[in-house]
Amino acid sequence: MLAWAVVVSVLVMAVLSLLRVNVVIALLAAGMTGGLMTGLSLTDTVEMIVKGMGGQASTALSYVLLGAFAVTIAYSGITKILVRNLVSVLKGKGTFLLFVIAGVASLSQNVIPVHIAFIPILIPPLLKLFDDMNLDRRGVASALTFGLKAPYLTIPVGFGLMFHKTIRDAMNSSGASIGLDQIAQAMILPGIGMVVGLIIAILFTYRKPRDPKAMPSDYQAEVAATSEEETESFGVRHALTLVAIVLALVVQLVTDNLILGALTGLVAMFAFYVVPFRKGDQVISDGISMMGTIAFVMLISSGYANVLKETGAVDALVQQTSGAIGDNHYIISFVLLLVGLLITMGIGSSFGTIPILAALYVPICMSVGFSPIATAVLIGTAGALGDAGSPASDSTLGPTSGLNADGKHNHIWDTCVPTFIHFNIPLFIFGWIAANMF
Repeated sequence: MLAWAVVVSVLVMAVLSLLRVNVVIALLAAGMTGGLMTGLSLTDTVEMIVKGMGGQASTALSYVLLGAFAVTIAYSGITKILVRNLVSVLKGKGTFLLFVIAGVASLSQNVIPVHIAFIPILIPPLLKLFDDMNLDRRGVASALTFGLKAPYLTIPVGFGLMFHKTIRDAMNSSGASIGLDQIAQAMILPGIGMVVGLIIAILFTYRKPRDPKAMPSDYQAEVAATSEEETESFGVRHALTLVAIVLALVVQLVTDNLILGALTGLVAMFAFYVVPFRKGDQVISDGISMMGTIAFVMLISSGYANVLKETGAVDALVQQTSGAIGDNHYIISFVLLLVGLLITMGIGSSFGTIPILAALYVPICMSVGFSPIATAVLIGTAGALGDAGSPASDSTLGPTSGLNADGKHNHIWDTCVPTFIHFNIPLFIFGWIAANMF
């Protein structure tokens, strides 16, 4: 029963989410299911969920502050100038625009490691452009998720270096010696799988125009206001906004702290009087409205992950499956990747899943003769599987937070399902091939 707790609870979360049940309720239901199946009482399960929520408190606070910072940037009017220029350059070039978005998102992982911080700033002002072009937002979500995942899987710079070091340290502590250069080599083929998924999504699946839904009245008013100010030219407050953005980025890179970076940008916008101080309450309120859901989902997902880890359900699942798959490398690698997919779908974090998987996978892989590089492929790919497509992952919550700013983008059907299909499937196939090549 303990081993099946992960499988059943993840299925509960997936089914409820697909039925359009709010992701917070779906995660709570999954956590309670997992706790009850491992022998906990309902009260103990809830207490364990609440106790584990602290694991993502820093991330949740940073997301709310980033939302508030994004609101101040929009207030400055600089995004209206950006949209006006983009409309003139990219009108009718939907495919090119999607590849540009994927490229910009990729920079957020390695060159300018801000992760999802750019999404609430860049994407909401572009929504009218997407609608004018009849652009399928599922393609935009796929482009964003690709940029949030593929670079850190394959390129050992920025978040990629952190990811590769996490794999190396976790493997070394479990008794398998491996270097960073070998991990970079191991992750090339899984990364190529994600590129294949992106090409299929942009050039084939979501290439056809998709009529936008009718805009809610509050968003119509916002669009009308933007149209009225189309003649606004670049001025001092826009320059000061750029200075605030640079300050936020510098502080984040220097301190390696997203909270301090977002707070610096927010304070700078008030200090430069780009946003009047009297607007402070409204800015924070709008920031919570924009990013509060994603922050709370991250908290609940951390509590759910705590239930799976503390009860030993993850360990039991891996041990039970490994004991029944024999010594065939093709079968073992397939099952281990499938287990990784289930675990990461529930936990929603590839970085947080790696140490768990390494402790379980390394002994199994060493006992059946997998090389250290092949083991790294399995751990890295299994950790990444499910990150795209998971309702609780920031790789899906981030794109949704930007694309649903006007209430016209569904988190599950417009982000999670498309990214699961286009990235987890090729990632699984290419990771399985790579694990059996080395």
